[in-house]
Amino acid sequence: MTDPSAPEQYWSRPGLGDRILGALAEAGKNLDALTVDDLAATDQFHGGGKPTTVRLARLAGAAAGMRVLDVGGGLGGPARTLAAEFGCDVTVVDLTESYVQAAQLLTARLRLDARVRHQVGNALALPFDPGTFDMVWTQNSGMNIADKERLYAGFHRALRPGGRLAIQEPMAGPVQPPVYPVMWARDAAGSFLRPPDAMRALIEGTGFTTRVWDDITSETAGTSSPPPAHAVQRLIMGDALPAIAAAGTRNREEGRIVMVQAIFDRVP
Repeated sequence: MTDPSAPEQYWSRPGLGDRILGALAEAGKNLDALTVDDLAATDQFHGGGKPTTVRLARLAGAAAGMRVLDVGGGLGGPARTLAAEFGCDVTVVDLTESYVQAAQLLTARLRLDARVRHQVGNALALPFDPGTFDMVWTQNSGMNIADKERLYAGFHRALRPGGRLAIQEPMAGPVQPPVYPVMWARDAAGSFLRPPDAMRALIEGTGFTTRVWDDITSETAGTSSPPPAHAVQRLIMGDALPAIAAAGTRNREEGRIVMVQAIFDRVP
């Protein structure tokens, strides 16, 4: 059985919020007047950055007043984008306490506390009444979770009948195995990817119908230029980043890992 504390141990970065603010200041950002776009390089920790967040939000029909649960929302970049640019009310759950603390700090800086809340929680044991949310949102958060059946059953429970599920997730490509290290794991012991067809069948099997299924691998390709000093990848992965970037290029070009965005409707 996978150690449930392993992902938290892998991701934990004490003092991350202060490090992010320091990096933003060094990059010339006004810490007293930060915007969602100012933070994008430091809080959108997933393939494709903020553009893929906006893409997914538009696919999902994110709208003012929508109650959204962001599972594995980390530093809160997508949640703040959903609140500031689409008018959503967002609750963020993440397993890693240092990320939640940093997210709360950044959300307060943007004065979005009334519309975005962050809490420590386990994606496999969501602490909400059934039918609480209009949309469940998750971007690049299921790769460390083996029990995906339980994960998506929990999403179904949290949604109201007719609610919507929006996901962005790396999945196993036609060529296996992946090359390591990847962003979320040093080796295969911490990575749990399934092929797209299997994932789609699994999600539909937990009570969803597919509205959109898009392979966006080409849209999440990195550039050849190194990321800026305040980029979230540098702040979190540090000296491990060059090896991770090289493996990521191979995984993408050799068809070992693909990236999917998908929208589902909860079956009543």
